[in-house]
Amino acid sequence: MAENAGGGQNLAVLDALDSARTQMYHMKAIVIAGMGFFTDAYDLFCITTVSKLLGRIYYPDVNADSGKPGTLPLNINNAVVGVALVGTLMGQLVFGYFGDKLGRKRVYGITLVLMAACAIGSGLSFGSTHRSVIGTLCFFRFLLGFGIGGDYPLSATIMSEYANKKTRGAFIAAVFAMQGVGIIFAGLVSMIVSGILLHYHPAPSYKENPGLSAQLPAADYMWRIVLMLGALPALATFYWRMKMPETARYTAIIEGNAKQASNDMQKVLEITIDDEQEKLAKFRAANEYSLLSKEFAKRHGLHLLGTTTTWFLLDVAFYSQNLTQKDIFPAINLTGPPESMNALREVFVLSRAMFLIALFGTFPGYWVTVALIDKMGRYLIQLLGFFMMSLFMLVMGIKYEYLKESNHILFAILYALTFFFANFGPNSTTFVLPAELFPTRVRSTCHAISAASGKAGAIVAAFGVQRLTLKGDAKHMAEALIILSVTNMLGFFFTFLVPETMGRSLEEISGEDGNNGVGPGTNTTTAGIGLADVSKDDKYPHSSTEWQPPSMQA
Repeated sequence: MAENAGGGQNLAVLDALDSARTQMYHMKAIVIAGMGFFTDAYDLFCITTVSKLLGRIYYPDVNADSGKPGTLPLNINNAVVGVALVGTLMGQLVFGYFGDKLGRKRVYGITLVLMAACAIGSGLSFGSTHRSVIGTLCFFRFLLGFGIGGDYPLSATIMSEYANKKTRGAFIAAVFAMQGVGIIFAGLVSMIVSGILLHYHPAPSYKENPGLSAQLPAADYMWRIVLMLGALPALATFYWRMKMPETARYTAIIEGNAKQASNDMQKVLEITIDDEQEKLAKFRAANEYSLLSKEFAKRHGLHLLGTTTTWFLLDVAFYSQNLTQKDIFPAINLTGPPESMNALREVFVLSRAMFLIALFGTFPGYWVTVALIDKMGRYLIQLLGFFMMSLFMLVMGIKYEYLKESNHILFAILYALTFFFANFGPNSTTFVLPAELFPTRVRSTCHAISAASGKAGAIVAAFGVQRLTLKGDAKHMAEALIILSVTNMLGFFFTFLVPETMGRSLEEISGEDGNNGVGPGTNTTTAGIGLADVSKDDKYPHSSTEWQPPSMQA
C-alpha cells in the first residue's frame, strides 16, 4: 500500500489514479458523461420555450377568458413543468442506490436508453382531447425525468473516481458544465425550428385573429420536434458509455478485486499498478459501515446535512430563475406583449431571449468554475455564489417597478449576473462536493440523496414560486425575488457545514485510508478533529471555514 502524508494507508491502484497525469481518456470520459448532462439540461429546459405554445394550442378558451394568449391553467402548467422534476427526484434515489449495489457501469447505460425513448415518446404524445395529449406528455416526461435523475449520481461518481486529485474538481465541474451547453441548445433549437416554420406558415397576431394566430398544424409539429430532438445526444453516446470499464474504486473497494481494478485502469490509462490483492482485505474491513450506521453519522452526518440543505436551497432559486424566464423576459423588455404576436413568433422570441441569457449569463459561469475550482476551492466559490445571488435578487426585488419601467438594461444585467454567480457558485459546487466527501461504498447513494434534495427544491420552485410569477404583476414578482434572495442567504450559511476537499484523495477525504488527521497542515492540537476538516497540503487551512489566501500562510 501507498502511505499518504496524512498518516493513512491507500491502495496502490487508488494512489496511481490520484497521481496519474491528465490523459486523453480523462477527456473522453468528460465528453461521455457530459453528453448525458447536455441531454438532461436540454430535456428539462426546452419545456420552458414551448409551454406557452401548449396554452395557445390546447387551451384557447382559457386564453380568451384571461385575454393573455399562451396561458395554461395553473394546475396544468405546474404538471407540465414539474412532473419531470418529480421523476428526476425519484430516479436519483433509485439509480444512486443501485449504482452502489450493482456497480456504476452496470446501470449507467439504462439512464441513456430511458432518456432517449421518453424524449421521443414526449414528442409523440397522442390523444383526441387536450386532456389526453397533456396527460400522455406528462407520463413520458415523468419517465424522462426518472432517467435524467439517474445521470446525476452516476456521472458525478464515475468522474470523481476516474480523476486525479489535482484536477478532480475541474473534471467533475466540466461534466456538469455541459448542462449550460444543453440550456443554450434548448433555446437555439427552439429558435431555429420555430423560425423555419414561421417562415413557411405566416399568420396574423392574436390581437388581429385569435384563431389563425395559433398556426395549426405547424405549431403542433413544432413543440413535438423540439422535444424529440432531445433523444439525439443520448443515442450518440450510448455505445461509448457501454465501453467504459467499471471504476477502479468500485471494483477494488466494493467488489474486492484489486487485480481486476488494476487491469481495467491499465487498459485505459498509461499507468503501471501493483494489484495488492492480499492487502485489500484489511483496507475493506475498515470501511464496512453502512449509510444508516452510527459510524457514518459520526463521520459524515453533518456533511450530508450540508450537501442536502445547500442543494435544496440552491435549486429553489435556480429552477425558479429558469422556469419563470418566460414571465421575467417581458419585464426586462426581451419579449413583447403576447397578444401582439402569433404562436410561433412568441416561441421564437422567447427562445431567442433564453438563448441570449444562457449564452452571456449562464454559460460563462460554468466554465469559470472549471478554470478556478482547483485554485480557489469549492467552499469559497460556493460562499461567493450564494452571497452574490442573494444580493442581486434583493436589489431586483426591492427596485422591481423602477427597473421594469425605467431601466431595462440594468434589469437585464442584474438578471444575467444571478445566472453567472449561480453557475460560478453553488449550482456547480453542490454537484461536485457530494461526489468527493463520502466513502466509495455509499458515494453514489449520498450524491443521489443530495441531488434529490435539490430536486425537491426545484419542485418547490415549480409548484410554489411559479404561483407568484405566473400572476405577472409587479407586487408578486417582487415578492418572489425577495423570497429567493432570502433562500440564497440561507444557502450561504448552510455552506459552513461543508468542508473543503481540494487537493486531497477521495480516500483521505472520506477517511477510508485510515487517516487520523495527522500530517502536513495539521499540528498536535488539531489531531483530534475530523478527517474532512483537515487539509493535506500546507497551503490550505486546517478548517474549511477558516479559508485564507496562500500568501497569508506562514
